[in-house]
Amino acid sequence: MKNKESKARHISVWTASAFVISSMIGTGVFTSLGFQLVDIQSIFPLLMLWVIGGVIALFGAISYSELAAALPRSGGEYHLLSRVIHPAVGFAGGFVSATVGFSAPAVLAAMALGKYLSAVFIELDPTMVAFFVIIFFTLLHSFSIKYGTIIQDTTTAIKIGLIIIFIIAGFSISDPQQINIFPIAGDMSLILSSGFAVSLVWVSYAYTGWNSTVYIAGEVKNPQKNIHKSLLISTGFVMILYVLLNFIFLYSTPISQMIGEVEVGYISGMKIFGSMGANIIGIGIAILLLSTVSSYIFIGPRITQVMGEDHSFLKFLAIKNNNDIPINGFILQFIISMLFIYSSSFEQVLLYAGITFIISTTATVVGVFILRKREPNLNRPYKAWGHPWTSGIFILLNIWILFYTFLEQPLESIIGLSIVLTSLGIYFFGRKF
Repeated sequence: MKNKESKARHISVWTASAFVISSMIGTGVFTSLGFQLVDIQSIFPLLMLWVIGGVIALFGAISYSELAAALPRSGGEYHLLSRVIHPAVGFAGGFVSATVGFSAPAVLAAMALGKYLSAVFIELDPTMVAFFVIIFFTLLHSFSIKYGTIIQDTTTAIKIGLIIIFIIAGFSISDPQQINIFPIAGDMSLILSSGFAVSLVWVSYAYTGWNSTVYIAGEVKNPQKNIHKSLLISTGFVMILYVLLNFIFLYSTPISQMIGEVEVGYISGMKIFGSMGANIIGIGIAILLLSTVSSYIFIGPRITQVMGEDHSFLKFLAIKNNNDIPINGFILQFIISMLFIYSSSFEQVLLYAGITFIISTTATVVGVFILRKREPNLNRPYKAWGHPWTSGIFILLNIWILFYTFLEQPLESIIGLSIVLTSLGIYFFGRKF
């Protein structure tokens, strides 16, 4: 029995951290700034978006660590919400994670990868590139844990290296923009504005993935110690990278050239490396996005696997192949990914993903308060630092973001909420079988 458990727990703290880092760093950080600049064009509030977004992610990681260490099982929000609040709420969390939470970001990263490669090799069709990238990583992670984790560690290292090179090169630019990182008159009003709150949805999406380790908790070695280590190390590291990277975007490139643009990384890269470096930037960012696609495709089926173990009408999702991999979960995720690729726009999917992610993670952190009150004697190998303040601040900031998002973006917010409500309907309908 012990050998079987040892075989199941094969992911080290560094590989777990690599999954978290590669899940976070991807499409969002290279696309969000252009949307933020539509409402905010002052440097201090723009950088504060990434600081506040990082603090929210860090406080969320601290809270998640307590739940995941006490209840170490794969499944993420599905497992935690089912155990702590109610199976229906857990099912909703799992449904959101399996559809919008992981399939959508994988598709967004694959689509962005296709756009960057097609800018270098104009004969390539971005949609077909996205299609084949999704197929490649689905097949890889469906049949090999060993090679999947090796590629994950390698692509994550390449990703971090490329970003660090980008940052260093940005600081050495010969004609930087004259920017002031300190607050000026009117900045506090901008930080308290509805536009700032809505911009945090884009930032929250860029930080999506800070909770990735809890989705594979059942496969992490020594989970009581390594889960919270991987979450805190990776989230803190990415926060520093994000603030520096966005500073470089603003330091190297005129704001007027980035307003409303999706490919901010490419535009800034042109300023830093010149026109001759355009192909290198396009290929570099494409390589960077490979890691993001890989991590989301790897993690998603672990959620549907646990859902299949708990619900008879989804038991086909719990089936594993000879390599102990949830093969049917990968097939379902592939089908959902294809629907996203051929039916939705980049901006729509990104906003839906951000809203549903905030709703799901907020409900999970509420679970820290519930479980402490209901089961005070439960063995907690790790207790959330700063609780109840860190957990409470996470919840309040997310409620503030959602409130203004519903006011400013009602249609997208309603659609995001409807995804959650639909999942509840599926749960109660499925109970009849």
